[in-house]
Amino acid sequence: MLDNNIEITTDDKERAVLIPSPTTPARHTEKQTTPTQIKMSVRDVNFFYGDKPALHQVSIDISVNRVTALIGPSGCGKSTFLRTLNRMNDTIPGTRMTGTVKLDGVDVYQSIEDVSTLRTKVGMVFQKSNPFPKSIFDNVAYGLRVNGINDKDLIAQTVEQTLKKAYLWGEVKDMMDNSALALSGGQQQRLCIARALAVEPEVILMDEPASALDPISTAKIEDLIAELKKDYTIVIVTHNMQQAARVSDTTAFFFEGVLIEHGPTRQLFTKPNKKKTEDYITGRFG
Repeated sequence: MLDNNIEITTDDKERAVLIPSPTTPARHTEKQTTPTQIKMSVRDVNFFYGDKPALHQVSIDISVNRVTALIGPSGCGKSTFLRTLNRMNDTIPGTRMTGTVKLDGVDVYQSIEDVSTLRTKVGMVFQKSNPFPKSIFDNVAYGLRVNGINDKDLIAQTVEQTLKKAYLWGEVKDMMDNSALALSGGQQQRLCIARALAVEPEVILMDEPASALDPISTAKIEDLIAELKKDYTIVIVTHNMQQAARVSDTTAFFFEGVLIEHGPTRQLFTKPNKKKTEDYITGRFG
């Protein structure tokens, strides 16, 4: 059953594509900025697990204060690509990458020696919520303390502000000393988002952040993404094409490690340039 924000239209009885319904506006509102500022620029990226290639000559620009969705079948390379943006793949033995990934014009592989500095600027939210076995307060404060901030008043203020940004403060303000592990799955995921926001990143990477959540929690995460893009650049991996249509400004379709096509979300879902893209979004494979 399709989401209420998506309808199926048929061009010629042989072809149907997903379009955000004109009667039910998508959760995001595109900013009209001319020209669009590029936050991250990726050029000719190849990535290997040992001798096995996972990405082939990927090039894409990621615009500031926009949501870029990465879609494609399982194993197509979208999560691998996401992790190249903040060098999370560096933690996997036997991997290597060629090409360039730039953040505000700075090559993150050649010019940023301190990877922790990069990951402060380019935060990550994982598919499975991973709160620390600590209190709610200490989960959000963790990154601040690791980065040498010891001012108790500043930490308390930042924790409150980021929990508010994550739409969680009202639900947890009276239980800040309770274990984060006692929260619901949706609350845990929003807590992990707050933890990422606390260190003031510029880019937020999300790897299927709602895939394990119920519809109500998923809607809260999607509304949160729409709000966060006012201040952050967001890249999200999702298997849910309806979700991509709802939350993203730009969509990139990956297949077998190749970036097949990318462009404005509505255009890609209604008038894809590549036959393979059309086949995927109409459900002919994947």
